[in-house]
Amino acid sequence: MEELIKTENLRFFYRGEEGEAPEMVLDGVDLEIGRGSFVAVLGHNGSGKSTLAKQFNAILLPEGGKVWIDGMDTSDEALMLEIRRRVGMVFQNPDNQIVSNVVEEDVAFAPENLGVPPAEIRKRVDEALKTVGMYEYREHAPHRLSGGQKQRVAIAGALAMGPECMVFDEPTAMLDPQGRKDVIKIIELLSREYGVTVVLITHHMEETVNADRIVVMKGGRIALDGAPREVFTKAEEMHALGLSVPATTEVMFELNKCGFDLPLDAFSAEECAAEIAKRLK
Repeated sequence: MEELIKTENLRFFYRGEEGEAPEMVLDGVDLEIGRGSFVAVLGHNGSGKSTLAKQFNAILLPEGGKVWIDGMDTSDEALMLEIRRRVGMVFQNPDNQIVSNVVEEDVAFAPENLGVPPAEIRKRVDEALKTVGMYEYREHAPHRLSGGQKQRVAIAGALAMGPECMVFDEPTAMLDPQGRKDVIKIIELLSREYGVTVVLITHHMEETVNADRIVVMKGGRIALDGAPREVFTKAEEMHALGLSVPATTEVMFELNKCGFDLPLDAFSAEECAAEIAKRLK
């Protein structure tokens, strides 16, 4: 798979108060993300996952090592606009990304700043809003929308820039269960049907089971890296990292402690029930 994002010995720290030692947040991260892949990044608070996400859009720059986006060095200031055009960001709180009083004007904001011709902007705005299921709300005021609807507008705003990659930094953390489902459905749609490279930062294990790959962070380093079925079958290692596994995997793991011999890679409720039924016959 062709590489789109690459980090090499990536290090980053936050400077403390005068006389205090800097806080190391990323400590020698080597990572490659292929074009068109769907990569989920997990880790408890302070693991470095959100700091890593911000490196991909040049919001933060390395204190050591390198980050390349499609071969472009993020520390090259002359390339910053092109890097941010190629990598769209969606954050936890959509209110922090919405800048206009009308939905379609908000979605048009970024391409207008990029100098996209008006006819192309109209096309991009309509397509982006249809993709996220918000076209009928194009003339609404964003502040009257639900949290999930606002997040979908924020996604549309990033999509209208025509990015090759979308980075979602805990996009469902402030949403109710239905809002979470809607946003994850869109993320999976972008990956599977539109071929967008997706990086999803999340706390919710269930949101990652359809990813191509899961990267687990701890202490600014990569602790685990593999396909979901490979990572989540390591339930004990995940627990040791302070993380859970999908609910179905947890059920199988606990039953195995009681003497069952169940596979830990049955992620859906149907798969889980079928495997348990087999053992009970």
